[in-house]
This record gives sequence, C-alpha cells and structure tokens, in this order.
Amino acid sequence: MKKLDHKGYYFIAPFFVIFLVFNIYPVLLTFYYTFTHYEGYGAPEFIGLANYARILTDTYFLEAFVNTWKIWGLNFALQLGIALFLAALFSDLRFRIKGLGFFRAIFYLPNLITISSVAILFNIMLDWHYGSINQFLLKIGLIGEPINWLNQPFTAQVSVSLILTWMWFGYTFIVLMAGVSGISKEYYEAALIDGANRMQTFMYITLPLLKPIMLYVMITSLIGGLQLFDLPMLLTDGLGNPDGALNTMVLYLYNQAFRYNNYGYAATIAYMLFLITVVFSAITFKSMYREAAGEKAVAKAEKRKSKVAKKRGNVNVQEKVAKQNTYI
Repeated sequence: MKKLDHKGYYFIAPFFVIFLVFNIYPVLLTFYYTFTHYEGYGAPEFIGLANYARILTDTYFLEAFVNTWKIWGLNFALQLGIALFLAALFSDLRFRIKGLGFFRAIFYLPNLITISSVAILFNIMLDWHYGSINQFLLKIGLIGEPINWLNQPFTAQVSVSLILTWMWFGYTFIVLMAGVSGISKEYYEAALIDGANRMQTFMYITLPLLKPIMLYVMITSLIGGLQLFDLPMLLTDGLGNPDGALNTMVLYLYNQAFRYNNYGYAATIAYMLFLITVVFSAITFKSMYREAAGEKAVAKAEKRKSKVAKKRGNVNVQEKVAKQNTYI
C-alpha cells in the first residue's frame, strides 16, 4: 500500500491556526464575556444572565436600535429610488444614452473616499455660520436663517442619511445595472413595438425581473446599516448627540466598551446586534424564496394547462377525423 503524504497539511496548517487564533477564539471569548462583569483589567466576574436581562430593559439600547433603523431606512429608500430611476433611464431604448461606463465611474467615486474625509468635508459644508449648504439655501431663498444641521435631532438624522445615500447610491446603481444587463433586450423591443410607455416598461418588465437583485441589495445594505458607526462618531462628540439622535447600536457598544470600560455589557450588545442581523436577514431570505416558489408554482400550473389544452386539441382533431371517415 502507498503511504499517505502528509506534507500538504503543513502548507494549509498556517491558515487554520491563524483563523482559530484571530477569528474563532475572539468570538468564543466575547461570548464568555457576555456572562461576566469585566472592566478590561483584573479577572472577569461571572454574573450569569444579568447582562442579557439588562439589555432587554435598557432604554438607551432601544433608542440606539430605533435611531439605527431610522437612519438606515431613509438612506436605503433614497439610494434605491435614485438607483432604480437611473437604471430605468439607462435601460430605456428610446434614450439610448451613451457612456454608461463613464457614468458608472462617476457615480461610484464617492464610495472610494475614506469616511474620515467625508466627515471632514460635510462638517465644513454643514457648518451653521459659514457652511456652503446654508449659504446656497439662503441665496436662493429656500430658508430665511441658517439651519444648525447637526445640532437638531431630526436634521442630524436626515443629514447622516443623505450623506450615506450620496456615498452608496453608486454601488446600488452598478449592481442594479448588472441585473438590467441580464434582462433580454427582446422584452424591451417587444414592449416598444406594442406601444408600451416608459412607466409600463419599467413596472411590468424591469422591476419584476430586478426583484432578486433588489433583495440582495437590501440584505447587504441592512447588514452594513445595522453596523453604522463611523459617520455618527466623526460628525458628533462621539456620544451620538444631539439628544442621542445619532446614537446607533455600534456607537453605543463602542462607548460602553472604551468610554465606560464595561466590556461584559458591550459584548452582550455585540451578540444582540448579531442576533438582530441574522433574524432580519433570514426573514428577507425567506420572503425571497417564498416568492420564487410561488413563481415556480405558477409556471408549473401554466405548463399543465398548456399540456391539457394540447391533449384536448388532439382529441378534438381525432374525433373530427373519425366523423369524416364515418361520413365517407
């Protein structure tokens, strides 16, 4: 018998060692910390499920949860709406817009700028006294006095949502255009010949065929949105002010760990965030598969109907032929 050569295992061993040390071990250690009171020094004190009981009644965590959903919801609705409008525009055979590659690059550029640079840029633009946004709105007469964008809860949340939309709509547009490129042009040509207008073409061809892509975009955006941290951190004092309006779940986690040295509770927030992400992603996936199963069932039913109709047609033809033969 040939001896097995184990040398190959030596080449893949470093990956598994690094993965266990830097990925699996921290995850398990963090889970252990959820059952402890740990301030970053000394030995962790085991307190059982006290952290989990606390998080269920923590009004600050609930506030951070609601803030995160508000900011992500407005941002996602805007970026998806803009991306869908642009996708419909570029896929319309009546316009035949050239230079799609150029526009893709231009729309995607904000996504390449580091978040710290974006925060500095918009801190200057949103400045109460000298910001270019207030100056422009005053000049065209839309506002009568400067707005302190980052010092009022509503305007602060809207500002962060709009900045995120500006950063990410280009990515969403590229993904949707990839989906549009997979749609056969014959559908659009047939709609054009049948006299369908732009809205009908978009509603009955583009939108239904883009549903799987939009669900993918929604899931990836949701996972990223629930981890929103850097922009609220850099645009405010780090506490999510004004009045906690920009206090997101990850920012709350960060402050519990590194400002208040409450590592055990911060670990609990991290696992709660993970659980929320998994639950909502699973719900979205389930709805996607349910819709796909429904479409398959409809297709099968249509196929059966066509087969039955075909059989009935054949039977009718045979009966007619038999009658003719009898008559002859």
